[in-house]
Amino acid sequence: MKLENLQAMTEVEEKVFWRMFDVRIARDDGAAARAHLQAGRPVYYREDNTPPGLVIKEFPDGRRQLVRFVNGIEQTIGDTAAA
Repeated sequence: MKLENLQAMTEVEEKVFWRMFDVRIARDDGAAARAHLQAGRPVYYREDNTPPGLVIKEFPDGRRQLVRFVNGIEQTIGDTAAA
């Protein structure tokens, strides 16, 4: 299951996707994310309080946005407070 297919997933598939996503994030040491940020690219992640179906997009300058993907296209929902 890929993030770009999120809108086409059934409710059960979406729940499984987010569980798998959260498990992978929990096991991650953050090295890849830090490298992306240092290279000037944003990173995407979820926190415990991130609304269902949304992810946080963090920019190298620390700015954060809530985003979702519809048909593989990123949609910005709004800004969120920096961590």
